Amino acid sequence: MASEAGSKEPWNANITAYLLYLMAITTLGPLQFGFHLAELNAPEAVMTCATHTVTTKGGPGLPTCIPMSSAQYGVVASIYTVGGLIGALSSGPLSTHRGRLLTMRLATVFFIIGPILSALAPSIAVMALGRVISGVGAGAAIVVVPIYISEVAPVRAKGMFGALTQIMINVGIVIAQLLGYFLSYGNMWRVVLAVAGGLGLVQCLGLFFVAESPQWLASRGRVRLAKKILGRIRGGGNVEEEIGGWGTAEEGEEETESLLGERNNQHNPSNKHPSNIVIGIFDVVRHPDHYEAIIAVIGVMLAQQLCGINSIIMYSVSILMTILPTTAGLITVGIGLLNLVATIAFSPLADRLGRKVCLLMSIAGMGTNAVLLACGIFYSVKALSVVATLLFVTSFALGLGPVPFILANELVGPEAVGAVQSWALAANWIATFLVAQFFPILNSALGGRGKIYFIFAALAVVFFAFVAWWVPETRGKKDADEVWGRDRRDD
Repeated sequence: MASEAGSKEPWNANITAYLLYLMAITTLGPLQFGFHLAELNAPEAVMTCATHTVTTKGGPGLPTCIPMSSAQYGVVASIYTVGGLIGALSSGPLSTHRGRLLTMRLATVFFIIGPILSALAPSIAVMALGRVISGVGAGAAIVVVPIYISEVAPVRAKGMFGALTQIMINVGIVIAQLLGYFLSYGNMWRVVLAVAGGLGLVQCLGLFFVAESPQWLASRGRVRLAKKILGRIRGGGNVEEEIGGWGTAEEGEEETESLLGERNNQHNPSNKHPSNIVIGIFDVVRHPDHYEAIIAVIGVMLAQQLCGINSIIMYSVSILMTILPTTAGLITVGIGLLNLVATIAFSPLADRLGRKVCLLMSIAGMGTNAVLLACGIFYSVKALSVVATLLFVTSFALGLGPVPFILANELVGPEAVGAVQSWALAANWIATFLVAQFFPILNSALGGRGKIYFIFAALAVVFFAFVAWWVPETRGKKDADEVWGRDRRDD
């Protein structure tokens, strides 16, 4: 009867001011991911001395630009993903063993140091180092924040709050593009890079008032503290049913809390739920219950990048400059704003239509518009190029943007989510590196004129087939066993 009553509650029944604060502060991590992804797009020509020669202005004597070839610029842009890969692989195990909150706090250290180095860089090497350090923070944040959101969001609004990761990525992209549009002159491009350091400091301070994930605490045997924190997040009321759904027994709770550091040595024979077991990043690949999920999340994360979205986010100015030389920068800002608005507008659809349906619609839309964009650029049809670009980004916002960050938390249990999310984001960062590093090279090798988007269209066909065949629907399923049908096989 309790669950029946709970199902009639409005979706916003448990949304409190403190929950919104948690979301606002923690999602500054994904915002940084988006910011650093787009921060070099608009200032590229000024920063690399393509529009003027090197001069030195007062203050610390920093040059107004750093001479770079297109290959060197590609390295500076893509090396960010190397740091991201390091952060993604290390943060999953760290968040599982030491907690979500500690991992987010450590990420802010990289968010502060990296931008300072990039903004004050006198050379390519220093700028690249700053980008790597920023990438480590972004890689960690993009792993742990979706997990944290999934663990503190109300059950009936997980899909909507799960979309916050992609929404804040888009907010970061828009902020970077707006700053780049107005500050791409003289030495002001350095201000664009420095802003990220200020955002990192804000998050670092804000995290002092953020609580640890109650679900993680419960999985470590600290059920009483988990209840207290969850009660605060939910605004009071009975949280027993929600905690019971985590499968964490309360027996031995007082002994667990009194023993402090010895809680890992406590054994409770009545508690056999796997949430008390931590599966490592390499063990999860060999685990018979999780290899299907690994394949699914890696495939979806590869689709997110290899369908071509970052060719627009990172190189739209140079792509559109060939046919729209005077408005390419402004159109890029418009693209970022459209991506943000569309992601917000589409955020309820994952809960209403289902994760898989949104993914399939998104991939189909991106593939179709990739063909139209290729034709528009090839035949110099300006209107078609602009419309296809906007629809391409809108299609991404429908599914491939937000849904991949939700899936890892729904395809496996809490004992494996950190490891699976690390593998998922590692695949994402590798694919991002491939696009960032080789898009300009391959585009040039094909003679430009948009022909590379035919390749993205072909990849969209491949990923559409993969999602339709392999990825299960998770909407409305209570746990990973139900998603994969394991409870039916066990009966």
